[in-house]
Amino acid sequence: MENNYQEMRVRRIISMLDTHDFKTLKEELESMHPVDIVDAFEELDKKERTLVFRLLAKEEAAEVFTDMNSDMREELIGALTDSELEEVMDEMYVDDTVDVLEEMPANVVDRLIMVTDEETRRKINALLQYPDDSAGSIMNVEYISLRKEMTVADAILKIRQVGINKETIYTCYVTEKKKLIGMVDVKDLLTAGESRLIGEIMDENVLYARTLDDQEYVANMINKYGLVAIPIIDHENCLVGIVTVDDAMLVLQDETTEDISMMAGVSPNEDSYFETSVVRQARNRVPWLMLMMLSATVTGEILGYYENAMAVMPVLITFIPMLMGTGGNCGSQSSTLMIRGLAVGEIEFKDIFKVIFKEIRVALIVGALLAVVNGIRICIMYDWNIMLAVALGITMIAVVIMAKCIGCVLPLLARKIGLDPAIMAAPLITTVLDTCTILVYFNIVTAFFKI
Repeated sequence: MENNYQEMRVRRIISMLDTHDFKTLKEELESMHPVDIVDAFEELDKKERTLVFRLLAKEEAAEVFTDMNSDMREELIGALTDSELEEVMDEMYVDDTVDVLEEMPANVVDRLIMVTDEETRRKINALLQYPDDSAGSIMNVEYISLRKEMTVADAILKIRQVGINKETIYTCYVTEKKKLIGMVDVKDLLTAGESRLIGEIMDENVLYARTLDDQEYVANMINKYGLVAIPIIDHENCLVGIVTVDDAMLVLQDETTEDISMMAGVSPNEDSYFETSVVRQARNRVPWLMLMMLSATVTGEILGYYENAMAVMPVLITFIPMLMGTGGNCGSQSSTLMIRGLAVGEIEFKDIFKVIFKEIRVALIVGALLAVVNGIRICIMYDWNIMLAVALGITMIAVVIMAKCIGCVLPLLARKIGLDPAIMAAPLITTVLDTCTILVYFNIVTAFFKI
């Protein structure tokens, strides 16, 4: 229903462009959300996008420009004049400007920098110096700072004067010689007496993060404590910016996308599926596939080692896919739960023995149920060969326990040594478990049947 409505709007926009009914088109654009305008731009050609963009109000144009993908932005920058670009840049928040600059080619960056004023340029350069994925690289330097000796009336007056240029005014920060000493909500200001001092009503117990903290850690703090924004301090404990909840949501979205890609054995990529070329898609997938293909050589060598056992009992070969598949699936289940737990802060490395103990208990229940069902199947299909059913049942339980333990331990070890736990997801764990499963299987059956 929503897609149909959006398509109707796009058709109306194209119709008004064709009839040069720019007055009605301008009114239509004023009623649309910036994100919806960007979606509409996907259906327009370069000339139509530029024309529609020029009809937008300055504030709305800045929001639309921020929400565009990098290709669309670069195309639009080439079509706009310097004065038009300057108007857009003036309306954008500094952190959004930095995000745009980081995605643009050097020649485009130079042009954008040229149309910004000296103060904005200084702020941009400061943010660009922070490492990628750090809190400093995503923070906004537009925040409201108050002094503890100000009265509530003075604070409200300041918010009215400068609030229009700040990303958020709901939380104000109290500083002394640039050091963060407290915070006060607008709600507290509006409900307190005008003559009261900020120092009397401010909250001194302030949650904060540091400029070099990982952006995912900061985003999780905002999510955990339900914050609108979190202050960011430097190595001298001076307040230098804030990270707002909308930036945190984007970080968590990007991190989730990265984790899902790595769990699927695909190198992370910031562009969308259709924006990524076929060659780049192939390049992102080949390394993992190459690694898994070559690692399968080990499994092949192990199978070759037990060639005599398979010659004596050819039926053993038929159970290998089932055991490898079960082991891989069990390991993937545990690793997925660990990766999710680590991502949301539910599980830490110190919990490793508690996790292993729980997974072993789960594995015993799961393995026993699978062993019983598989044993009944073997008895029916293989003329009630009880020995074979028991051997496969013991193997099944051992494989499930092993898979659950490996699946939960590897992501925890990855986090401990500073790697992304998502690396230890389905493709890698399945490859490791395939080798381990073959070893467990043939050691048990050769001992059982003396072959």
